[in-house]
Amino acid sequence: MTPPSLSRRGVLAGAASLGAATLAPAGAAQAASGSGRAEPRKAVVFRNIRPFGAAEAVDLTVIDGVFSDEPAPKGAKVVYGDGRIALPSLVDAHIHPDKTSWGGSWVTRKPANTIAEFCEQDVELFKAQKRPVGERAYGLMAHAVTRGTRAMRAHADVAPAFGLAGLEGIAEARERLADALDVQLVAFPQHGVVRTPGTDKLLAEAARTGLIDMVGGIDPISFDNALDEQLDFVFDLADRHGIGVDIHLHDRDEKGTKVLRGIIDRTKALSLRGKVTVSHVFCLPYLSEGELDTMAGDLAAQDIALTTVAPGPNTVLPIAALQKHGVRVGLGSDGVRDSWSPFGNADMLHRAHILGQITDVRLDEELTACYTVGANGSADVMGLPHVDFEPGSPADFVLVRGECVPQIVVDMPQRDLVVHGGQVVARAGELV
Repeated sequence: MTPPSLSRRGVLAGAASLGAATLAPAGAAQAASGSGRAEPRKAVVFRNIRPFGAAEAVDLTVIDGVFSDEPAPKGAKVVYGDGRIALPSLVDAHIHPDKTSWGGSWVTRKPANTIAEFCEQDVELFKAQKRPVGERAYGLMAHAVTRGTRAMRAHADVAPAFGLAGLEGIAEARERLADALDVQLVAFPQHGVVRTPGTDKLLAEAARTGLIDMVGGIDPISFDNALDEQLDFVFDLADRHGIGVDIHLHDRDEKGTKVLRGIIDRTKALSLRGKVTVSHVFCLPYLSEGELDTMAGDLAAQDIALTTVAPGPNTVLPIAALQKHGVRVGLGSDGVRDSWSPFGNADMLHRAHILGQITDVRLDEELTACYTVGANGSADVMGLPHVDFEPGSPADFVLVRGECVPQIVVDMPQRDLVVHGGQVVARAGELV
């Protein structure tokens, strides 16, 4: 697939052309044993499948987890696709598995309007849950796998009310799903870095112990009321421990653009180019065309990535304008069945469907681009290779019944088979 292009109204660019149809090897053969003989390679042949909805079905070979143009070795396992469409597995660039009540009893929510009020309910729900974070997170993350998610960036609340339980729980779930899902873990200070004493020490502990891949932040001006103090702390922590940054930014006005400027400046000063992400970034859709072009150029110069969860027509990121400047933009599912909302399902195909709805798309190339944002766009944000079914590409894909990619985005059919690293990890909505 080619990178997608979305305008403020909707999606403008479509799918890429289909290349050669043979799956590639996951790398060189394993090291030779003491006897001098090479370890056997894992090979699978997927017969009668249609990459990206191609008219003609093909057989694709996977060796050691990647597509290969080598002949399938003798004894290779065979999986029959029966003419199904093969699509790249999707990537969830922004999700909160620690908050979820997924798989448990119904949660009755109380009115809330501010972040502080939602935070209070987060604590209440956390204390009320009978299942530990690891169990709840595993249930949600496993469900995401069955819906065709190959990787996710998981944010976990870090605050004195939780300690590091959220991070530890997701790490536990990540280990259980290691063969089916790639996970980046973010320490997210939902209650603020400065306004909630003790949070800074917990973030520092998570970074020092190597528990996290990234450190987060939240609305440094409007919520934490400590722009320089929060950003200085977060960026210094990332710089000292060699981790990334992913900051939630919900402001829709000049406070949001001021924070973005602070993030750009610190990314440049600390040479963290390519290691910083800003999530939501509700201020960008409200900028004039000229202001947006200037900001996008500055973000691209430092390779600062952005994520959207397509929350509504006025707050979804102007993806086309950003990508025109080379900004990496990914799609995520955000919170799922938590104290903030009763909605969500960790199904990234559904999220691509929502993106199409709120951006009011109708053309085939626009619908296809919604899928591509969740596949290639989110992979770019997480630093993962694209799945293009060419030799050397990771064999992370789904098999579905359908006519074409646009129809799949609209109808959201069952993911009949989910393949990760060349191995079938889910079938008909259930983990294998």
